Amino acid sequence: MEFTRLRAWQESDAADVVHAINNKEVLNNLRDGIPYPYSLADAESFIRSRLDADKNEAFAWAITDNGRVIGSIGIFRKGNIHRLTAEMGYYLAEDFWGKGIATEAVREAVSYVFLHTDIVRVYAEPFARNLASCRVLEKAGFTFEGVLRKNAIKNGEILDMRLYSIVR
Repeated sequence: MEFTRLRAWQESDAADVVHAINNKEVLNNLRDGIPYPYSLADAESFIRSRLDADKNEAFAWAITDNGRVIGSIGIFRKGNIHRLTAEMGYYLAEDFWGKGIATEAVREAVSYVFLHTDIVRVYAEPFARNLASCRVLEKAGFTFEGVLRKNAIKNGEILDMRLYSIVR
């Protein structure tokens, strides 16, 4: 595996983001609201939103390979009685699937949040059919907590999701 790391978003990352996410196979595993086709303006808006986010509520990084953005990972604090809990989401460009990069990114992001914040629980809810993402979470030390039956609708299909968490 080539050198991979997480780093802060930069405005110059927009073209790489377009390349990484403008793929139906990637989008089929993500929540709705991400346009397809994904434009340079979409990427610029996304990066601006990450740069402008509250630094105590949203922790988001570019996943890079030799300086090029190949994906995204974020951990987002919940509110009210769940203020010490955060939800994590991530994606990788299809060319980088199956290489251990997502597992490494998840471990690094969670480690950062546990070391630098008061968050005590991070969870993720991949689609149950996304076995690769479920495996990433398991390899990164997350515990499978259960199936959220008929919890989402994606591309017109009602889907189960799996709940995973890791605690400090």
